[in-house]
Amino acid sequence: MAGSIAISVEGGIARLVLTNPERRNAISSTMWRGLIAFAQDAAHRSDIRVAVLRGEGDLAFSGGADISDFDTARSDASGAQSYDDLVEQACSAIEGLACPTIALVKGACVGAGAALAASCDMRIAADDAFFAIPAARLGLGYDPRGMARALRVFGSQGARHLFFTAERLTAARAHAIGAVDVLIPAAEAEATAERTLQRIAENAPLTLKAAKLAIRAAETGSQALLGEARRATGAANASADYREGRLAFAEKRAPRFSGS
Repeated sequence: MAGSIAISVEGGIARLVLTNPERRNAISSTMWRGLIAFAQDAAHRSDIRVAVLRGEGDLAFSGGADISDFDTARSDASGAQSYDDLVEQACSAIEGLACPTIALVKGACVGAGAALAASCDMRIAADDAFFAIPAARLGLGYDPRGMARALRVFGSQGARHLFFTAERLTAARAHAIGAVDVLIPAAEAEATAERTLQRIAENAPLTLKAAKLAIRAAETGSQALLGEARRATGAANASADYREGRLAFAEKRAPRFSGS
């Protein structure tokens, strides 16, 4: 199966690159499984403070699910459900990462690629990027779990536009409705994303984890996540990093957080 997820970790930053340039970084079943495997590995690591997802090159974050999968993995209703389950598992795995996640969107961000970008906590987009969900042009039903995610990120009217018209939503429009956090000229997108990643990586990881859990609990209404958020908040307040933060503030220097 074509495509892969190129993964590197350095300086607290995990970089995941959707690598399938011949198909505009379309995401194959192998790549969805690679995202799940990364999330499972990251759950046991302390050296990842922030993760960034992007597509290889400048033409596309992702052109969507690799349609070459469809004749075998999604040829009937049963296969479509299994495929949707795989996509949802991968998107939920990215959402469930303890660290903040950023999608760096350059060029096309289409279909399942848009779903993956929506699974990240933040989106930094080049001004020539666009989002599109062409399900209505393919005649396929869109998983309600993915629809809930689209509603959270693109809002009610943005989701209607994407699904009913199957037309492009420009990065500028996505920024205006709050789906894109930072809109930047294409030539500056890399540097802007890097500054944001470095800033997050310098912050207290236990605080970031607690904040992410609290945000997700509020968004979803999940009592389980709320319980996790309360425990994570208590852990942050009892941490050595909290003591280091107070000491650094008093000494007027940058804090050095260890994640403990």
